[in-house]
Amino acid sequence: MAIEPALTLEGVTKRFGGLAVTQDIRFEVPVGARTALIGPNGAGKTTLFNLISGVYKIDGGRILLDGRPIQALPPRKRVRAGLSRSFQNIRLMPHLSVVENIMLGQHTLASDIGSLLSPLAWQRRSKWRTQAEDSMRRAGIDVDPDAPVSGLPYGLRKKIEVVRALMSRPRLLMLDEPAAGLNPRETAELSAFLKSVAWEGLTLLVVEHDMSFVHDLCDRTVVLNFGRLIYDGPTHGVQDDSQVREAYLGSRRVAAQGAGHVA
Repeated sequence: MAIEPALTLEGVTKRFGGLAVTQDIRFEVPVGARTALIGPNGAGKTTLFNLISGVYKIDGGRILLDGRPIQALPPRKRVRAGLSRSFQNIRLMPHLSVVENIMLGQHTLASDIGSLLSPLAWQRRSKWRTQAEDSMRRAGIDVDPDAPVSGLPYGLRKKIEVVRALMSRPRLLMLDEPAAGLNPRETAELSAFLKSVAWEGLTLLVVEHDMSFVHDLCDRTVVLNFGRLIYDGPTHGVQDDSQVREAYLGSRRVAAQGAGHVA
């Protein structure tokens, strides 16, 4: 019996007024794959993320998670179905501690009002806190769990946001520019961490401009340009595709700059 793809997009289209920002997007993300979604500025990458996660409603097509249509579900039900995401801009709660921010990701696992309120109590011996602290250690977040998140370095806060997204135990994790603003050491650490969770069966879909990060992490790449899909294939072949080269400021210029500048 064939395994359903983790994510399937069938003709996904979105219009704002008379402008089509995504047009008939079709691709699959296999279970366990690490897939990059790239393209020039304004290509429609973040819009597509918002359509998949339910921030925007699609105007045409279908979105399937593990073979089940989810385009009619509100965002919270998509999370409970197994989808989680981070955002381009850090959305941690600055007045809460590291462990409290991570515990916020557990609320989607609540089965009733009592368990929904349990993480809010922040009990030091609760299963919620124990799971959050275990996830911190696995991610290499070596700080006091009770430290205010607002005082931490940018790169560490980015990693905390990823860990928070993982606390809902997703099968598909969508990351919007996770390496943005990170230094080379932080970028390498994040890539290693994401590989470790992907090896455990998690599927990744990543919007990213840092092609060194993409080449290190992702085995597949999907490229958008002006809201249309122009490439869907192995990451190692993306820089050789003529449509991709043309999309990035013209094929001659991009060819001269090299693949490391395609983002």
